[in-house]
Amino acid sequence: MITRRSMLGSAAALAGAAALPAAAAPAGFVSAQGTRLVLGGKPYRFAGSNMWYAAWLGADAPWGNRDRLRRELDTLAAMGVRNLRIAASAEDSPLKNSVKPAFRTRGTALNPALIDGLAYALAELARRDMKAVLYLTNFWEWSGGMMTYLSWVNGGKYLDMNDPAHPWPEFPDMAAQFYASSEAVGLFHDYVRATVTRHAGDPAIMAWQLANEPRPGGSARAAEPLLPAYNGWIQGTARLIKSLSPRHMVSTGSEGLKGSIERAQVYKAAHAFPEIDYCTAHIWPLNWGWVDAKDIAGTNAASFAKVRAYIAQHIQLATDLGKPLVIEEFGYPRDGGGYDPESATGYKDLYYQLIYAAVEANPGIISGSNFWAWNGEGRAVHGDHRFRPGDTAWLGDPPHEPQGWYGVFDSDASTRAVIQAHAAALA
Repeated sequence: MITRRSMLGSAAALAGAAALPAAAAPAGFVSAQGTRLVLGGKPYRFAGSNMWYAAWLGADAPWGNRDRLRRELDTLAAMGVRNLRIAASAEDSPLKNSVKPAFRTRGTALNPALIDGLAYALAELARRDMKAVLYLTNFWEWSGGMMTYLSWVNGGKYLDMNDPAHPWPEFPDMAAQFYASSEAVGLFHDYVRATVTRHAGDPAIMAWQLANEPRPGGSARAAEPLLPAYNGWIQGTARLIKSLSPRHMVSTGSEGLKGSIERAQVYKAAHAFPEIDYCTAHIWPLNWGWVDAKDIAGTNAASFAKVRAYIAQHIQLATDLGKPLVIEEFGYPRDGGGYDPESATGYKDLYYQLIYAAVEANPGIISGSNFWAWNGEGRAVHGDHRFRPGDTAWLGDPPHEPQGWYGVFDSDASTRAVIQAHAAALA
């Protein structure tokens, strides 16, 4: 099965960060009121994107590119994109395909270039009156994540995702042991304290997110006994964030039912805590086997029917919980399953329109969406479209995925037009 998918330092190190450009103050903090998000007393509805690599681009380092970051943000702002979901963490990891450089290591070492890179990106978002959702770790391998935390406390044991010797669901079943490890969670919470405290007063941040796609396990057999630890981690981490930054919202980063062993009660329990401000859903028809990349024409109709049903399920779940819903990841293959910018995006455009139609038709419950992901000027460096250590092209497709698989390039005129039309409709 294909699936989606250095910072503990001294106060002196944090204080030594490079000076940032002055930024215009954004309008204020986003909050949840019933099933709506609100900003400045008005409903906050947004067309957004994922741009996990913003901190890497924002770094004043050989692998950063602040000029490109500013250009990318200008392009997105011109399209009407006002919300970016960004990685605020990466753990230096032995896992295959984990991104380097990372924010933090096992000990107290940190990467000041990435710390400053994130702060620089937030300042540039504020200049454009854009908001960020920042996730603080990852269930998956591509930024180190929970498996890496486990390896730091269990004597170095870990599994690689997609290892033929350890097929699905062995990786997620082992990664989920993180929640039951007080030592691993303690290291994570140290990172949360350092990062959230640093940005506690920044209204450019819409929400802190516990993790990218946390789930209690890959199989019900592994997940069921871990549910108390999983839910305890959710509420405990959310409470910690709220204690450090009470004006910021908190969300889980959950995929939805697909990340909840397909059980509504598991999803509801994870999102019912008062410290969790809104619900999330991710929708990946190709990853979930709903569409065939080699026969999109023949499988698209059935795929879209399942997407509509999945959205309807999560509208009902959010309604039952009395909280807003954000569709914060969604992607579709390019026509023919290609990865190059030259590949057509006819079905992808229709998929975006499907998601956007649901957002527009449900203003009282769906506050916005973030497509996965913005590639912008980024292009695959290698002919096999694989990311290799040392690459600095930075695409929205993370290091474990083919570069160009789901991302939107700056040359994707038709897709950009669909996004811009939706943003205009919400505005």
